[in-house]
Amino acid sequence: MSESFESSRTQPPIMRAQMQWLRMSLLAMLLAAPLVFPCRAEEQIPRLNYEAVPDFFQLPPSEHFVEVAGVAVNSKGHIYVFHRGKHPLMEFDANGKFLRSIADDLFVTAHTVRVDADDNIWTTDVGAHVVLKLSPDGRVLLSVGRMRTPGDDVLHFNQPTDVAFDREGNIFVADDEGNSRVLKFNKFGNVLLGWGMKGGGPGQFDLPHSIAIDAIWFTWATAKTHASRFSIWRVITCENGNWVTRLASSSRPIISSTCLTQSLDEF
Repeated sequence: MSESFESSRTQPPIMRAQMQWLRMSLLAMLLAAPLVFPCRAEEQIPRLNYEAVPDFFQLPPSEHFVEVAGVAVNSKGHIYVFHRGKHPLMEFDANGKFLRSIADDLFVTAHTVRVDADDNIWTTDVGAHVVLKLSPDGRVLLSVGRMRTPGDDVLHFNQPTDVAFDREGNIFVADDEGNSRVLKFNKFGNVLLGWGMKGGGPGQFDLPHSIAIDAIWFTWATAKTHASRFSIWRVITCENGNWVTRLASSSRPIISSTCLTQSLDEF
């Protein structure tokens, strides 16, 4: 102890000054920390109604998920996982037990999986350019688009990313990457209406990525546009293709867009 004290006294004046400056800097940082990082212990943190369960899904030996693109749940609590591995569409029970893979050979690049009120399974495939409706036992009931054939007319998609359906069975598809539009079909897959095209002006989308139908049958489509290193997301409501309103969430200016009814001849 005394040796350490004596050695510190014999240090050159410059070194002692540097050590003193370092001590003062550390003390200043400690005193400033509460101002920079205020204590949040007293704040009420909202409780999220979920519980993380590690290793919930009980995959078969040597199987694993690859780029999971979508998850959906049916009325029995069964969980469908749509991913980009060799068994793209997997079904699990409510406890995570693997039940089966479905229609392995049908899929190219998984994107979205949905389940309707009758427990039918819907998938969008950006590699196959189709939207499929499967029965609960995995049989193909409907195919919209042309398998592995992209296009910009009403019979083709170009990387469709999402699908929604209303109470009458009408089908709404976000035709994202290539066409930047929404197409509406009846329950038999016959096209009824289309709106949008690529761009940032009136009647245009820049990547309509997701779509949903609300309780009064308004169509909600989200679009994203790339600006520098940021993504700008827009939420647009439409009633049969007629623009109603637009919501936006971004810290950067939003490229305005509208959602307008267009003649099918314009596609």
